[in-house]
Amino acid sequence: MEKFIVRILNIEQVTHDVKRFHVEKPAGYSFIPGQATEVSINTPELKEEKRPFTFTCLNDDPFLEFIIKIYPSHNGVTNELNKLVPGDELIIRDVWGAINYIGKGIFIAGGAGITPFIAIIRDLNAKKELEGNKLLFANKTKADIILENELKTMMGNSFVNILSEEDTKDYHHGFITKEFLEKQIDNFHNQFYVCGPQPMIDMVLKQLDELGADKESVTIEL
Repeated sequence: MEKFIVRILNIEQVTHDVKRFHVEKPAGYSFIPGQATEVSINTPELKEEKRPFTFTCLNDDPFLEFIIKIYPSHNGVTNELNKLVPGDELIIRDVWGAINYIGKGIFIAGGAGITPFIAIIRDLNAKKELEGNKLLFANKTKADIILENELKTMMGNSFVNILSEEDTKDYHHGFITKEFLEKQIDNFHNQFYVCGPQPMIDMVLKQLDELGADKESVTIEL
């Protein structure tokens, strides 16, 4: 597997526990929206500690972007990423990924599970092909919603948020249930793209099956 050492160009706080990393893009490096790579920190202690992260930029951008949720309590790689500054180095590798846009449909994301969809939605928006898609995004609170303003600007009323731990008139409250899906989706013969914590994925797949969605029309990313 080919490796590329890249410098961090910029780091930005996106939410209270999510950061955006812009890094150098190697010459000739390309990806399909929705794909990911394995990333490690280029230090002797951490260079073999690989973690998968999705590209959230467009393939035409002159940099690579990763939007990463930080887990300080895990004392792991994301906590070490949280300590980095521009100029520090990462190691990236070949691209891979199961999320591949194959037609208009419903994106269902939980928390940091939005990241494989960001590049896809940005790409469709740039090509003026976003209309006809819908995004259902589940989080604990409003403060957890990643790129809320950008997604709202791109998708308008087709961007639907549901919060499990905050009840406010501006957002749906609760979890993604069968009843919620029935209210939000007119046609279950759509393409479905699902990404989030494993318990959420399992529940959504069960609900979609009960509502008549074709298993072959559901793409998941763990």
